[in-house]
Amino acid sequence: MSEKTAMNKVPAVTLAFWVAKIAATTLGETGGDAVSMSMNLGYLVATGIFAAIFVVALALQVAEKRYHPFNYWFVIVATTTVGTTVSDYLDRTAGLGYPLASLILFTVVLLCLGVWRLSTGSISVAHIADRKTEAFYWTTILASNTLGTALGDYLADSKGFGFERGALVFGGLIALITVAYFVTKIPRTILFWAVFILTRPLGATLGDILTKPLAHGGLNLDRIQSSVALAVFMTACIMLTNLRKPAPDGQALLH
Repeated sequence: MSEKTAMNKVPAVTLAFWVAKIAATTLGETGGDAVSMSMNLGYLVATGIFAAIFVVALALQVAEKRYHPFNYWFVIVATTTVGTTVSDYLDRTAGLGYPLASLILFTVVLLCLGVWRLSTGSISVAHIADRKTEAFYWTTILASNTLGTALGDYLADSKGFGFERGALVFGGLIALITVAYFVTKIPRTILFWAVFILTRPLGATLGDILTKPLAHGGLNLDRIQSSVALAVFMTACIMLTNLRKPAPDGQALLH
């Protein structure tokens, strides 16, 4: 194994990666709602708690010299939980509403990607090793996971699609991008970020399907128990798949 490959701090972007990412975004929805709603702490307090967890998780990830699966996915889950509560705070407590909040957050994601591209010459996620690239990587992920929550709520609530149809829409869009991967020459990095963003609202709607009341189209499962079950599933994904391996340069799916 080359030194460059050994220093890579991200996993291969394979089918297992996307399964774990959807599970992480679903966990972010159920976990965020468990603290802000089930525990009645509110969005602002919950954001403070999850922001502190995110800082700890990110510090552990940045301190490592190579890819460690549990550190990496700890940060991913942290971005989804804090993204959930930040989005809910902007949408509901701050009164921005889903359309405006989504537009603002989408602009932030584009700015993150634009500055990243101008600063480093690439927004590829196949190899993340140096601190500068890693900073852009995690900032963009945090912004995209916050955006995804707003998009999911916008389609399910504001547009009246409901949770199940909302999940079908986002799942269908991901399927179309997957087809584009195989039949078009669209840059793989663009396809990666498109899918990465869309997995967040998919996870948000799936999380709502699990935990919202029956009268609202959900299964009314306990948020904390659902979060624990999703965390166990993610752990199994990491232990049993190639998520334990760093991405070989040039060999990742949608890199």
